[in-house]
Amino acid sequence: MDYSQFLNMHDELSLLAVIVILFLADLFICGDRKSGVPAKSLSVLPVVLIAIQTVYVLLAPKTGTTTFGGMYQLTPMMSIVKGILNVGTLIVFLMAHEWMKRPENKIKQGEFYLLTLCTLLGMYFMISAGHFLMFFIGLELASVPMTALVAYTKKNQESAEASAKYILTALFSSALLLYGISLLYGTCGTLYFDDMAVHLDTSNLVQLMALVFFISGLGFKISLVPFHLWTADTYQGAPTPVTAYLSVISKGSAAFVLFIVLIKVFAPFIDNWNQIFFWIIIISITLANIFAIRQNNMKRFMAFSAISQAGYVVMGVMGGTAEGMTAIVYYIFVYLVANLGIFVIMNIIEQRSGKINISDYDALYDTNPKLAFIMTLCLFSLAGIPPFAGFFSKFFMFMAAFKAGFHLLVFIALVNTVISLYYYLLIVKAMYIKKNDSPVLSFRSDAYTRIGLVLCTIGVVFAGILSGVYQYLDTFAYGLLP
Repeated sequence: MDYSQFLNMHDELSLLAVIVILFLADLFICGDRKSGVPAKSLSVLPVVLIAIQTVYVLLAPKTGTTTFGGMYQLTPMMSIVKGILNVGTLIVFLMAHEWMKRPENKIKQGEFYLLTLCTLLGMYFMISAGHFLMFFIGLELASVPMTALVAYTKKNQESAEASAKYILTALFSSALLLYGISLLYGTCGTLYFDDMAVHLDTSNLVQLMALVFFISGLGFKISLVPFHLWTADTYQGAPTPVTAYLSVISKGSAAFVLFIVLIKVFAPFIDNWNQIFFWIIIISITLANIFAIRQNNMKRFMAFSAISQAGYVVMGVMGGTAEGMTAIVYYIFVYLVANLGIFVIMNIIEQRSGKINISDYDALYDTNPKLAFIMTLCLFSLAGIPPFAGFFSKFFMFMAAFKAGFHLLVFIALVNTVISLYYYLLIVKAMYIKKNDSPVLSFRSDAYTRIGLVLCTIGVVFAGILSGVYQYLDTFAYGLLP
């Protein structure tokens, strides 16, 4: 094997360099862990490094690369998706600054950044995988460190319980996925994506079961019904920055990989997985909307919102078209900035006041009008209200599904959009109309939080207005289709 091929993995090597630098910085800069006295804060360095690496990933020349006989593949669209995930990770690091100032977190802050970047590296491998072995390694690298992140506040019983639920469900879903891969290998004799499609036969029930197991495994990562049962409890128990990362970055990468594998591997079964996802999307959106209305805890509310949004994201796979691919990537970006904007505000309010319920946001506009206004913009974007970016992301997603011939699915999704608008407006009503005898006190956010909110606001407001964003993505979508 020619080891110089590793040099073609530009994105992964640059992220690995960031991980090594942070590991050395944590080793020599942070304080004595035995005494529990931290020497210096490590929060500035990871923000700077991930920002530099993000610029490198997004601005590097967009050329196709295939190495190790096709096990690793890199296309311009894959680099763009990695850059989008980097932007989300950067915002999570910015929002985590205030949380990291706590004494119990400052001592072990290096672990948070390293574990987060290790999960991101696993997502990189998943996205660029052209072989099921690399895909599964990336999936596990993205899942196992996440368990430690969910249990980061180990003295918190809810955090430990959430981590236990997450890892048990992750193990079960990985076992199903691995069993499906083994069925494919047994019937096809290869694990390469490009070689497997020619060996598939729609009349082969074993291969059809492999498709079902694969969808079940990734359905857990995306939080699709009925693989969503871990979501609300894990979101509630995990620290808010971890919940934000789990709800957006992990879900976005899994949705993109789902489309790639379905198109490259399971193309002969397109009618089968269209039928499967038709019902999964309807049930996911409808059930999540119904349960979201019943929630008072903000994290549980955002959990069911994430399940509903996952249904919309997966609509892009219907029909396996280039328009669907572009719609998925665009939706991931818009959902990322809008959802993280809400989590940034939730985090800073939780850190300053300890309040985490929707009822605690009553009269927020009276004490913190800027935060209330930005949260309103993000909620309107998630609901799909024009002229914010969320409206255009849903429009392009519906357009792709409609062109693929799924008219009934688009109609049901539109009806559910109205329902989602109702429960998003419940928070807006709480902030602007309801009164509160003990509202969240007025405070000034730290600089890191303000930067994160600026990035999210720019994305929510301008990503939809600037049509060139969608057109730019559309130019790279066709290169991924076989």
